[in-house]
Amino acid sequence: MKRGIYILGSLCLVFAAAYFTASKWAIRHETLTFYDAARSRPVEVDIAVRRDREMQSAAGMLKLPIAILNHGNTVKFTEYSFLANLFAARGYMAVSIQHDLDTDAPLVTNVGEPYVGRLPVYQRGIANINFAIDRLKTIQPNSDYDHLTMVGHSNGGDISMYFAKINPDRITKVVTLDNLRVPFMIDGRFKILSFRSTDPVFKADPGVVPDTEICEKAGITVVKTEFQHVEMSDRGPAKVKTNIQGVLDKFLQDSEPAPAQAPPPSVMQTGRWADAKTVAHGHGH
Repeated sequence: MKRGIYILGSLCLVFAAAYFTASKWAIRHETLTFYDAARSRPVEVDIAVRRDREMQSAAGMLKLPIAILNHGNTVKFTEYSFLANLFAARGYMAVSIQHDLDTDAPLVTNVGEPYVGRLPVYQRGIANINFAIDRLKTIQPNSDYDHLTMVGHSNGGDISMYFAKINPDRITKVVTLDNLRVPFMIDGRFKILSFRSTDPVFKADPGVVPDTEICEKAGITVVKTEFQHVEMSDRGPAKVKTNIQGVLDKFLQDSEPAPAQAPPPSVMQTGRWADAKTVAHGHGH
């Protein structure tokens, strides 16, 4: 009996190794640098896409859905691979954009100004997104640039929410990881998933996260976690990333046609729900 259990365990390890190997080769990453002459500014993007879906798209068999990933302040655009790979696994083209340059002024807080003085930063992010999309249309023409999923951490979450605010007709979903400044859209035009930290330093401004009743009416899901604000990137521990992946994967599965978007098991990395409490429509700080 013990020998049988040992053999079964060994086979599971072999299969797991095969899955991780397949996952590595199934998703293609490419970093591109575009130059916006009008703003004298380079815009770097990292693309993550499943090879089989990319080939189907190139053959005109389907249009790739797009997820735009926006990084937090001082975090690089390449430091959200745990999110990019999950979206790619589900059949998206995940596009991570570098919004900040070393020559940009540091992020400041000016109480009393719109979004505590962050509006110019959000406007720059919007310009980066639109410019990157225009360039990607020439490289990946068979992608759905009219129906975007916006994703972002911290300041990137605020860029995501602000983009959705001024371009609601271009949005299908918004996913934020502890955005702090831009209030959620509450008109119910698209689904919103937001992970909230338990962090004594980083707290959302009043009015950013709606109350329970409003969330319920607007289709907003707030997930209270025990995570720290700065942990919600590749820099965070594996436990944080796998839990976020698990909740996000279920959110995507519930909001999309399963046959069209469900990835093969070999490219999925799902997590447990144990450390993330979904407040079906609750307050996030």
